Amino acid sequence: MHADPSTLRLWLRLLACSTQIETEIRRRLRRHFGTTLPRFDFLAQLHRHPQGLRMNELSRQLMVTGGSVTGLTDQLAKDGWVRRERAGDDRRAFVLQLTPAGRAAFERMASVHQVWIDELFGGLDATEQRTLQALLGRLRWTAAERATHSGDR
Repeated sequence: MHADPSTLRLWLRLLACSTQIETEIRRRLRRHFGTTLPRFDFLAQLHRHPQGLRMNELSRQLMVTGGSVTGLTDQLAKDGWVRRERAGDDRRAFVLQLTPAGRAAFERMASVHQVWIDELFGGLDATEQRTLQALLGRLRWTAAERATHSGDR
């Protein structure tokens, strides 16, 4: 199998862009809201599911351990932003929901977050952004397919 150095350069560029943007978002969340990106992502998932999410489902969607979700849940419940209730069909499981205060706090952060993302992607016009989104979507699908069927060559 012949390796193509251009794919490695592309991977490194993609990783550098992602890291640079993520680092800046983390910095701004901390500075402007005194929060972290994991907390923001946690709140975002619950905001998308007003009916609530089971803790194990939230863990799966965030791609983190159950312990991480438990720790964040404890912090956000203490802050009054998240409520935890036993699932009706399984007394061992919990469903998490945003409280009205949590919803309001997230919505304030999310509106500013959108401005930051617009700013950070501002070097690309609308057509370039759509093209990049399509290419990254295709890359994600292809990478997932090949990872599933590769057998760890």
